Amino acid sequence: MTALLTCAMAFSMLQLFLLGTLSPYLVDELGISPSVLGLTTTIGFGTAAVLSPVGGRIVDRVGPRRSLVALLLVSAGALALIAAAPGTGFLLGAVALGGLPQALANPATNKAILTAVAPARRGSVTGMKQSGVQFGAFVAGLPLAALASGVGWRSALWTASGTALAVAVWAMRALPSDPPAKGAPLRTSLVPQGAIAWLAGFSLLLGCGIASVNTYLALFGAQELGMSPSTGGALVAVLGVAGIAGRVAWSKAARPGRAEWLPGWLAAGAIGAALLLAGALLVHPLAWVAATAVGVFAVSGNAVSMVLVMQRAAPGRAGQESALVSAGFFAGFAIGPPVFGVLAQAGHYGPGWLLVAAEFAAACAVAFVWAAQERRQRTAVQA
Repeated sequence: MTALLTCAMAFSMLQLFLLGTLSPYLVDELGISPSVLGLTTTIGFGTAAVLSPVGGRIVDRVGPRRSLVALLLVSAGALALIAAAPGTGFLLGAVALGGLPQALANPATNKAILTAVAPARRGSVTGMKQSGVQFGAFVAGLPLAALASGVGWRSALWTASGTALAVAVWAMRALPSDPPAKGAPLRTSLVPQGAIAWLAGFSLLLGCGIASVNTYLALFGAQELGMSPSTGGALVAVLGVAGIAGRVAWSKAARPGRAEWLPGWLAAGAIGAALLLAGALLVHPLAWVAATAVGVFAVSGNAVSMVLVMQRAAPGRAGQESALVSAGFFAGFAIGPPVFGVLAQAGHYGPGWLLVAAEFAAACAVAFVWAAQERRQRTAVQA
């Protein structure tokens, strides 16, 4: 089940990494500008942010198996539509459809873990399945980028779509059946409370920075560092591999009493990674170090957030509370790239990476303020 959940997480956000990795082809063939490239991320994750509260209630109502199969089928459809896109408008519509799997991913996989995994193993399994997102980055940045350079970017997307269909069949066969769907009407809460509210705010700021890196890293390598499209894709792959290792390791380390401090320290490391990207304009090899650091620190923060959600989720609300934190993360993904895109359009990548560093710094501040508040509350209870 861990392998299946990892694949589901990979496909839920694969379109994001493919749009970034294939951006040089999209800019050349479809005439997409850097600013419109940022708009694709806004539409996809804006849709995910809006749908996430409803998606969480759906998962709590119908169960993780049905939700995961739907996630994979819609992912396959969205990837196929992107592959067939004749122009910008069609592409943006396909990207919007891809927001639905993103809205279902964390609630469905977290619910599956709480249902079937012993408490002692939930941290490590969560880290593994969250690493699926970065596994998607690796697949987009290396094998699919290589396929695109050999047989074309559309063929690479068709291949990804077909693989998502195969994983959907696997999910139908491998996952235990869901209980009968609950008949209660769907109710959504748009206002997170307590620790969930702090984690949603942290995730929003973190998402702004991560999405800018994911969307523009390959294009930055091609336009500013003289890299070929395949080398720029390899840069994304390095980020993905580092993110896999970081998410697994930090999630395993996120034990109660320690876990609440990890988001702040990871965001602090992410600040350094963004500054290294700015420094790569002067010393080009720093881009590889920076990509590794973004994976180890920035992208790991979201995995630790999911561990914290499961540690604090109210009974029967794991899907909904996971969705509220995810909504903050997706909102950050929707906001960050368009702002960065304005700077990229003008060729100002240096100020763009400094903006990303500022977003990570704000996330760091939110995380440490919340952690300090948690410690004060725990001390008061013990007293």
